[in-house]
Amino acid sequence: MSGTRGYSNYRGRGSGWRAALAVVLVLVILGCAGFLFLQRHIVFDETGTPRMEFPWQRQPSSPSPEEPEEPAELTIEEPEIPEEPAIETLHIYAMDQTPLTAAAWTAFRETLPEDGAVAVTLKDGSGKVYFDAASAIQNARGAGADTGAALSALLAEERHTVARIACFRDPRGANSNVQRLGLKNTGGYIFYDGNNTQWLDPAKPDARAYLCALASEAAALGFDEILLTDVGYPTVGKLNKIAYGDAPLAENLALFLEEIGAALAPYDVTLSVETTGSVLTGTEDPSGLTAEVLTGRVDRVYVPAEDLPESAGELALVPEYTALPAQAPEQYLLLAP
Repeated sequence: MSGTRGYSNYRGRGSGWRAALAVVLVLVILGCAGFLFLQRHIVFDETGTPRMEFPWQRQPSSPSPEEPEEPAELTIEEPEIPEEPAIETLHIYAMDQTPLTAAAWTAFRETLPEDGAVAVTLKDGSGKVYFDAASAIQNARGAGADTGAALSALLAEERHTVARIACFRDPRGANSNVQRLGLKNTGGYIFYDGNNTQWLDPAKPDARAYLCALASEAAALGFDEILLTDVGYPTVGKLNKIAYGDAPLAENLALFLEEIGAALAPYDVTLSVETTGSVLTGTEDPSGLTAEVLTGRVDRVYVPAEDLPESAGELALVPEYTALPAQAPEQYLLLAP
């Protein structure tokens, strides 16, 4: 009896322990679940202090108003207006149309402004050549004994230098060989204009070649600019008696300027022409020269100031004065009185 009762007491104690363990496990599980639940609702205020906030305690948040989009910045680029090229300052003072001598250059130099350019005549309207040019015909040589030294002194200066060369008004050249060089009348003889002067014929290749050779030799001396005068046919006298030939006058003159431009191509030199306002304004001119002939073939055109048109297309115009006005322009040529 006593053994059976002891066994029963033992089994009763084992069942109570298991029940207690189960309760503990349930409590642990509930605690973990509760902790996870509470952890999701812990919030921190501005000072960092934690507090509980359950869903039913939260105030519904009003949607934040959308910020208006800033308008896209529109950049309008102003068109670039090309600046007008600055006008080169060019003040040219011409010496007398006589052979250059050392004494003449010394005296003239004393009257020059510091920035003054110099123009000297190397061939005049009588046909005389005032420098030692190998291509000059025999009766045209008119250089003085010290002309070469005077030219060297001039060209050694830090100045813009201009060589003036008279072209087709040339009685010495025309009379030296009428057949190859001279302008004839309709009777076959040399033509005399209203001033009893003879001319080279622009239609004759030898006449054009003679002038090209002289201009080339002048450029080889070191001049910065070759200024051609008397480019054209006679404008006074019995013009109806001139034997012009078949080619248009303007065509012969355009060919001459192209040939002289080619002759000067090896040199860094400016090619210019002296003419009248009537040539540039489209007025019919007996010389045969026109603005169209000059355009694209020369760099500058010199015109008497009183005859200067307001514009002449693409041509760069330079006024000529015999006395400077009170308000002189940036570019001019002052002729010797």
